[in-house]
Amino acid sequence: MTALVLDASIAVTWCFENEATDATRGLLEYLRQHDATVPSLWPLEIANTLAMAERRGRIVPADAAEFISLLDSLAVAVDAETTRHAFGRILDLARSERLSGYGASYLELAMRLGVPLATKDHALAGAATRLGVTVMGMD
Repeated sequence: MTALVLDASIAVTWCFENEATDATRGLLEYLRQHDATVPSLWPLEIANTLAMAERRGRIVPADAAEFISLLDSLAVAVDAETTRHAFGRILDLARSERLSGYGASYLELAMRLGVPLATKDHALAGAATRLGVTVMGMD
């Protein structure tokens, strides 16, 4: 059983030392022992972040490979149902909570699974709190 939904905003902090916080480091340690679930767009968000960071000179490919190895060591399941909810509940949440469709996909998944949402996105965290979803990862 999954312990939480993991937003990319948390995971990428583990790649960039200047972005990691005590809360995000704590979540990494927590995920060494517990499972997480992510919407199907999560791997694309991570790949885009790595590509942009390399392009801007923040990291080199070896750093990206090390980070990917870290992610691979964690029990992170990609939700197979995300796209099925895109034009229904996810779009509804994006509209009602004024979120991007991407952000709403994390919220919808946490609500569907009945688990906390780990995010650093303030708008997403606010929406989650309003809707009764526990938020982890904020400092």
